[in-house]
Amino acid sequence: MRALRFHADHDIRVEDIPEPELREGAVKIRVAYCGICGTDLHEYLDGPIFCPGHDTPHPLSGETLPVTLGHEMSGVVEEVGAGVDSVKPGDSVVVEPYFVCGECPQCRRGDYHLCTKMGFIGLAGGGGGLSEKIVVDERWVHPVGDVPLDEAALIEPLTVAYHAVQRSGVRAGQSALVSGAGPIGLLTAAVLKGLGVTVIVSELAEARKKMARTTGVADHIVDPSQEDVVERVREITGEGPDVGFDAAGVNATINTLLNAVRPGGVVVMEAIWGHRAELDMHALVVREIDLRGTIAYVSNHADTIRMVQDGKIDLKPFITAVLGLDEVIDKGFDTLINRPETAVKILVDPSK
Repeated sequence: MRALRFHADHDIRVEDIPEPELREGAVKIRVAYCGICGTDLHEYLDGPIFCPGHDTPHPLSGETLPVTLGHEMSGVVEEVGAGVDSVKPGDSVVVEPYFVCGECPQCRRGDYHLCTKMGFIGLAGGGGGLSEKIVVDERWVHPVGDVPLDEAALIEPLTVAYHAVQRSGVRAGQSALVSGAGPIGLLTAAVLKGLGVTVIVSELAEARKKMARTTGVADHIVDPSQEDVVERVREITGEGPDVGFDAAGVNATINTLLNAVRPGGVVVMEAIWGHRAELDMHALVVREIDLRGTIAYVSNHADTIRMVQDGKIDLKPFITAVLGLDEVIDKGFDTLINRPETAVKILVDPSK
């Protein structure tokens, strides 16, 4: 079968590799769509980061480079191994793309996303969604019912957003400020709206402001190049929003959030930072702001899928292109690296 393989930074190739073999307790999936994630871009530009090295295998997958990329995938069950009873051939599914040890204190208490050896399928090994087929342990396979498979490919990043919202503790009727209207920021806004929260989005890029407006995920949109975000959100909410989400990952956004949320409010860091932040510690201290980190998801897929099935979130508008494997570098990575404001979620159909 064909697969997009990561060999080194700026060295990703479409190659013919053996089709994965089904094993006991696992599910063989024919991949329908796989999203290109910002993590994939980081690997392409500066990797290996989450990927193993050429001489240093991942402790759980045991694999070294090259590995197949892709962790935001949807597909159809083709075969099931012995002992599998939660899905059957023909079911539409998504993958929760984890490797976890099951033995460390975090795994034992249920926080498997904080596993000391944690890795992601499609980065640490185990195959990936940027291939025609993949075999995944039953634990990580989630049925999606009648959710269209292109939209289902967005459930993985949507679940990242869902977990961040869960971490914030926000409730229906409260207000939230989301800084950054890239894919995760927009999906965070979508989850918040689905839960009955008033959403303010702060964004510079015109195309992303338009996406926030046309998808209906933002009740208010603020452009920090045109107005004072702190003053504007206080005009909207009174003392400031109850929670803030940093989906941009720059000093300006995090410090704006620390000053914009109400005293005693919560700020959640969603962005992956490639450098040390310089925080306005005075604002954090004197305003008693609760600053929280968030990574991926943990036991959140079922709830996220239910929100989509119940019509609380419409994922279709966030899909901006569908490519074939041979187009991933020239049309997918190039767009997302050099013109990120022109796209939200680019999907890949590995059969093309």
